[in-house]
Amino acid sequence: MFELLKTDTETKARLGILETDHGSIQTPIFMPVGTLATVKAVSQPDLKLKVKAQIILGNTYHLYLRPGNDVMFQAGGLHQFMEWNSPILTDSGGYQVFSLSSSRKLEEKGATFKSHIDGSKHQFTPENVIQTQRTLGSDIMMVLDECPPADSSHEYALQSMHLTHRWAKRCLDEFKTTTPLYGHQQFLFGICQGCVFPDLRKQSAQAIAELDFDGNAIGGLSVGEPIPVMYDMTDLVTDYLPEHKARYLMGVGTPANLIEGVARGVDMFDCVMPTRNARNGMIFTWNGTVNIRNSKWKKHFSPLDETYHTEITSGYDMAYIHHLIRCNELLGLQLASVHNLTFYLDVMKVVREKIADGTFSSWYPKAVKQLEARI
Repeated sequence: MFELLKTDTETKARLGILETDHGSIQTPIFMPVGTLATVKAVSQPDLKLKVKAQIILGNTYHLYLRPGNDVMFQAGGLHQFMEWNSPILTDSGGYQVFSLSSSRKLEEKGATFKSHIDGSKHQFTPENVIQTQRTLGSDIMMVLDECPPADSSHEYALQSMHLTHRWAKRCLDEFKTTTPLYGHQQFLFGICQGCVFPDLRKQSAQAIAELDFDGNAIGGLSVGEPIPVMYDMTDLVTDYLPEHKARYLMGVGTPANLIEGVARGVDMFDCVMPTRNARNGMIFTWNGTVNIRNSKWKKHFSPLDETYHTEITSGYDMAYIHHLIRCNELLGLQLASVHNLTFYLDVMKVVREKIADGTFSSWYPKAVKQLEARI
């Protein structure tokens, strides 16, 4: 599934390619989040033609609740349902279940929870989460795991980690005894946990690696721990995950976070930040971030950056974008979302170019500093 093409000589940055039946994915890569079979405020043609997304993410928890497995099966799977013929990864829904701390119960069998929509009671097990992802037909499926809070005790994190490992083995067994429903191959990624404890992170990475999944993910980070700790845990874990398989850092992050993750050996990322922050007026650029709601843009009758082409930076005047966002107009939300996703994918494109030409290690510290600026 994954071919490692090149590794940077000074960092852990890697250049690779993921092969799926719905297309090839050049790594490092960022995956736009399409939780409910849609990337918020962005159409599928815009995802393909403007954003140039190679793969997007859907969420098992949300799609299980709405529209439900019956509808998804009758539609022919998620690709057909949303008219997206490129690769899709589906999260198992574990993070969403465990974020419902007041309305869920953990047991060896699985997690029982109440729907955030109507309060109805449901249970996720390793087996039925795999079955649901078979129904979704995603190219890359994720195992069910527990995501412990960043402030968990070592004792709790240890118990949680072992539960994640047992569930991972059951997911793998179910995956091996079931088959795809729609004629294309599906892959299964494991998830290592361990909270912020180096000994647990090492142990989990080794245990998940031994199960021999198609790829491996790093879960339980970017959940409230300090950013330097996230970087340290990522750096540690990639020392123990197999080199010949893709590595996915879940739920991360800012453009600077992505580059720092690449430097530590990560190949894949996803995050709601580019679209969520766009709807709140935050625009990402190569010169730093812009709060377009700020009054300084009210009479800025020129584009933000005519050297970098998107409709926001080199098309419409900033005064107009400011007006749209402040008035919560749908066009403003759409333009900002498309821009941020386009920018994230452009960052990954430049990262791949720098790894390919051997200049990543000298380039990335300066790029991170520039991206972290505020305009």
